Amino acid sequence: MKTLVVLLGPTGVGKTDLSIEIARYFDTSIISCDSRQIYREMRIGTAVPDREQLATVPHFFIQSMSVRDYYNSWQFEVDALSKIRNLFESRDVVLMTGGSMLYIDAVCKGIDDIPTIAPELRAELMEIYENQGLEPIRAMLKELDPVFYEEVDLNNGKRVLHAVEVCKMAGVPYSSLRTHTPKDRGFNIVQVGLNREREELYERIDRRVDQMLEEGLEEEARSLYPLRHLNALNTVGYKEFFDYFDNKTDYDEAVRLIKRNSRRYARKQLSWFRRDSDIHWFHPDKKSEILTFLQSCSS
Repeated sequence: MKTLVVLLGPTGVGKTDLSIEIARYFDTSIISCDSRQIYREMRIGTAVPDREQLATVPHFFIQSMSVRDYYNSWQFEVDALSKIRNLFESRDVVLMTGGSMLYIDAVCKGIDDIPTIAPELRAELMEIYENQGLEPIRAMLKELDPVFYEEVDLNNGKRVLHAVEVCKMAGVPYSSLRTHTPKDRGFNIVQVGLNREREELYERIDRRVDQMLEEGLEEEARSLYPLRHLNALNTVGYKEFFDYFDNKTDYDEAVRLIKRNSRRYARKQLSWFRRDSDIHWFHPDKKSEILTFLQSCSS
């Protein structure tokens, strides 16, 4: 049975180093399921693996898109499954790693069948969003699908935009198309979750932010400032610096908020993952235990 190993966990927990060791152990490739590492302009702030790590093991879906490109979990489901099945032609185990909850669910459980969005409609809504902001898009969603309007994070421009696209394309509320029925993938899926004690995790997150600053996060954010309206840049590490550039905060406050918001995101990830009883949890330092477990699941 072909096996997809999914290595997941909160930001800063240590997925990258362990994923490379697992991939080398199984002589396989890595599918990245990080919704921000996919953008080539966001290298530092998304902690993209370094050149040596990328050269050690083949990686896919890393820095393969531009922040100007529209991309979402529905598209990732199609693209990632195609790549996974292609890789299974020459190996029995494929590794997918990351912390983007919707991307992981898209591959492991599937997303409901949603109509293809006409490019003209997408361009029309994107023009409204770029020129007038998110508020008119929110208003459309409230009118077209009041049920989903009450559920969605109204600050998540990508999700609000997509829901409006679907409502207009399908002619029915987006919420009526969501069945949440898991799809049969035809291959074995083993999910390994990584976690640390909260204090240890938070210390790692703070140190990683410091490292990003040393590598030039401020300069990277400044280069992307003209594109700050794009949803890809509504991301921790960038939006705080954008406020600093707009003189809404000072530098020290921006750094404090990046660390605080990174910790908050880690808590959000863990809350999401803990709802899934199929995830097997380990401390990242338990490498031999993890490899033994994965060997038993894939043999």
